Amino acid sequence: MIKKILISQPEPASANSPYHDIAKRHNVEVVFRPFIKVETLTPKEFRAQKISILDHTATIFTSRHSIDNFFQLAKEMRISIPENMKYFCITETVAQYIQKYVQYRKRKVFFGTTGKMDDLLPTILKHKNERYFLPMNDVHSTDFSNLLDSKNIMHSIGIMYRTVSNDFSEDEPFDYDMLVFFSPSGVQSLMKNFPDFKQGNIVIGTLGPATAKAVRDAGLRLDIEAPSPQYPSISSAIDDHLRKVNG
Repeated sequence: MIKKILISQPEPASANSPYHDIAKRHNVEVVFRPFIKVETLTPKEFRAQKISILDHTATIFTSRHSIDNFFQLAKEMRISIPENMKYFCITETVAQYIQKYVQYRKRKVFFGTTGKMDDLLPTILKHKNERYFLPMNDVHSTDFSNLLDSKNIMHSIGIMYRTVSNDFSEDEPFDYDMLVFFSPSGVQSLMKNFPDFKQGNIVIGTLGPATAKAVRDAGLRLDIEAPSPQYPSISSAIDDHLRKVNG
């Protein structure tokens, strides 16, 4: 019987979250508690990379984290981002998020439709004379940079934030019947916080192949995996598992 589920993400702002529906439908407690958190680099750490944001005419954003940390660090360094800076975003959702910091104008905000790098590339090639800046996590894939290199697009990568473990305090209860992870970093944080972790009857679910691999590499049993042909979302996989286990 599963009574308490840990979702290792911040609680959704919307009341229409599928996790809230799951909690009501199956009479279980759902706790939102990230295993990881994002920290902005200090101005000193960024300056050590010897990269100037103002040497660039366009910025590529791959996530909302990259937007937050770009503008946060620019503010801390007292850098005024030029009005004519262009922004290229991996999805429309990311593009819309820019409105938190700058006035949204179609002539300077561009986005892809699928969330894949290849989809954004044709738009970048239409503006290939720009000098692009990519704000990145300290651990990141070089695929996007390699793709730009292959098309001779001028660009620089700037590390602006890092992912760190969101440690549990000694008096914080860890009495969950199910753990749901969304990144390999979350799995690594679990093992860091609880080096003697014994899974036993605890159900583990993951979203994405890299996260599933991290669970198996840690020697843990993976009970729920999404996406799959049967379960396009992790919430649908959890819902079905609870239906089978809790009745």
